[in-house]
Amino acid sequence: MTKILTIIGARPQFVKAAVVSRALRAHPNTQEILVHTGQHYDANMSDIFFTEMDIPKPTHHLGIGGGTHGQNTGRMIEKIEALILQEKPDKLLVYGDTDSTLAGALAAAKCHIPISHVEAGLRSFNMNMPEEINRILTDRLSTDLFCPTQTAVSNLEKEGFSQFGSHIILAGDVMYDAVLFYKEKAARMTTILSKLNLSRFILCTLHRQENTDMPERLQAILAALIEINKTTPVVLPLHPRTKNKIQTLNIHGLDQLHIIDPVGYFDMLTLLDHCERVMTDSGGLQKEAYFFKKHCVTLRDETEWVELVHGGYNILTGADKDKIQSAITQTFPAGDTALYGDGTSSEKIAERLVHF
Repeated sequence: MTKILTIIGARPQFVKAAVVSRALRAHPNTQEILVHTGQHYDANMSDIFFTEMDIPKPTHHLGIGGGTHGQNTGRMIEKIEALILQEKPDKLLVYGDTDSTLAGALAAAKCHIPISHVEAGLRSFNMNMPEEINRILTDRLSTDLFCPTQTAVSNLEKEGFSQFGSHIILAGDVMYDAVLFYKEKAARMTTILSKLNLSRFILCTLHRQENTDMPERLQAILAALIEINKTTPVVLPLHPRTKNKIQTLNIHGLDQLHIIDPVGYFDMLTLLDHCERVMTDSGGLQKEAYFFKKHCVTLRDETEWVELVHGGYNILTGADKDKIQSAITQTFPAGDTALYGDGTSSEKIAERLVHF
């Protein structure tokens, strides 16, 4: 029996865990223990994903969220360590670059439990990002480094990971697996388009700390959205953090945007399928825009998904109002270069977790 302790806590991790957990269930003599840290504790940011994606309910829910990075990470380490001692797993599985990811890796490393990191090797080279710190430290502690792209593999090789006793594995991107598996079901089940009642729209998300915690950046981005909305409606599912920050600003015209509550994964897939373009500071949504062949304007100064920029699928604008307004006129390039694998990444990861 192979026992795997999986740590999740945020929306992108729920999506990734959905397909990897399904692949693990196909292997006999394998037990996955799902631990939800509580990092995303809003029902629309958490519970809805488990319901609509048929993810098994977590065995343990730690209920940790709402604090600072240090508070959350410290509390998570303490509780995850206790679970490791209780459950005695053979391996610990983490996803991405959140505080939950780093906390799980640190707790497992101290308990000498091998760590598998899905989405290893990504780099923005911006150490002001909490996510960059989390992913670098998690990679360094991990035994199996499941890379979504060749760029990620190259990053780890340049940093000397081949000398650290870890295994660098080009697995592809499990988010592509999820889109392929769920998009038809999403189209049947969602009612988001009838609620919006828009014939055309641009989809935007905005939550990154570098934007929401800097009023001048947030104001510039919102000003660009208001101008763009005059010709094409902008639909903005509003992250709770962003909503709180916006309420402190006095911005004329903001009420003209189509601001909605955070949406579940199925609604998001449907919005991606029917929008004209995507604007975001999310890492995951940049890729999902590519999967749906939608041009993406990334409201950041850098991105981990550099292959999208090089291919012309994505353009970086930062928080520059003029650049944002100009970039939104771009179109998706012809051709499909299949940058993120063949849709079987979750099976490859499960095979490695169970048999090695």
